[in-house]
Amino acid sequence: MSVLLKPSAKNFDYDLLFEVQSGKLQRMIQRIYARSPFYRRKLDEAGIQPGDIQRVEDLAGVPFTTKGELRTGYPLGLQAVPEEEVVRIHSSSGTTGKPVIVPYTSTDVETWAEMMARCLKMAGVTPRDRVQVTPGYGLWTAGIGFQAGVERLGAMTIPTGPGNTDKQLELMEDLQTTVLIGTSSYGLLLAEEIQKRGLKDKVALRRGVFGSERWGDKMRARITEMLGIETFDIYGLTEIYGPGIGIDCSCHQGLHFWSDHLLFEIIDPVTGRPLPPGQQGELVITTLTKEGMPLLRYRTHDITRLRLEACSCGSPFPMMDRVLGRTDDMVKVKGVNIYPGQIDHVLRLSPGASSEYQILLTRQEGKDRIAIKVEAREGADYKTLADECRRNIKTRIGIQAEVEVVACGMLPRSEKKSKRVFDLREKDMV
Repeated sequence: MSVLLKPSAKNFDYDLLFEVQSGKLQRMIQRIYARSPFYRRKLDEAGIQPGDIQRVEDLAGVPFTTKGELRTGYPLGLQAVPEEEVVRIHSSSGTTGKPVIVPYTSTDVETWAEMMARCLKMAGVTPRDRVQVTPGYGLWTAGIGFQAGVERLGAMTIPTGPGNTDKQLELMEDLQTTVLIGTSSYGLLLAEEIQKRGLKDKVALRRGVFGSERWGDKMRARITEMLGIETFDIYGLTEIYGPGIGIDCSCHQGLHFWSDHLLFEIIDPVTGRPLPPGQQGELVITTLTKEGMPLLRYRTHDITRLRLEACSCGSPFPMMDRVLGRTDDMVKVKGVNIYPGQIDHVLRLSPGASSEYQILLTRQEGKDRIAIKVEAREGADYKTLADECRRNIKTRIGIQAEVEVVACGMLPRSEKKSKRVFDLREKDMV
């Protein structure tokens, strides 16, 4: 691991980081030009030769890679190694179109396991822990990715996979699970069940690692409070490796990402113009060491920023903010762009609010209407909370919204990811 941070610096030295990454970037460009027909054609069409890219700053003139291109290349159009070097494939869900098939070499598998082990170690997981892995196995990256990291770290894996909450809780109690891994939505569901069944004193949980969806401070606080554990937000994408390319540490100031394997840029999501560290925009990732399906300037659609501050934990790895939302999750209401993460922020400012909410968008008489259902904490006054949320939405986001407060537990729970935004405006126009 390269030392990327000056020991006495209060801010992260991105100039030094980009200088260190430039050598790996040059080798990556040479490799994909030689071995990937997709990228050789893409760079040729843009009039770019491998020697034109010497420094990170040179990436500004390189075309982006999009998920649409990955789907067009289905099944293995972006593979950059001979068939005999591929040892595994994974796939996205394909719920919004053709799935993305990702080939892995043995080196890719080893790199991913190492990054995942780093994440778990940063979250305080040790070889003495018993780790219950609830995400799905199979073509999806999460289950097997977490298991590989747990095994690399030397802890005990309990590979339950998703669903069957009764069995999950039985194993959690009988095996005295100490670390829970899953989506935040399932973490909340399990926490509520443990509280409802009076199991808190019978389980031994001390850590929770949650990812695969954006989750806010209110949900984190609820899970932490109900289970008495410390929680960690883990980040990743199937197209890159899977979960495990970044995580927050015990300081919870941002997500550390593994800059020896990944180059992160932030761009303006509309113009595509690179933005300096500290400014919020869309995350773009270049894989510096990936072999099976390397990606050059891949648009993630995740909204975040590179944090300027060096973390007080002393890690040499830089940080990004927790993801605010996705550009394709953004909705425009009454001319205002809204991300679900902004509603999370409003709930954090509203003391009586719980973590769960739903956004319903409709159109009546040609005008947009936004209604938000919010769960209340026990003992909260519903009218006061609704007024507080409406006021905070107007102040923080700039729109008038109808707010309905419901009892805690009234909104649906999920063993996978929670759906929070329901846009019915096109349906209303039919």
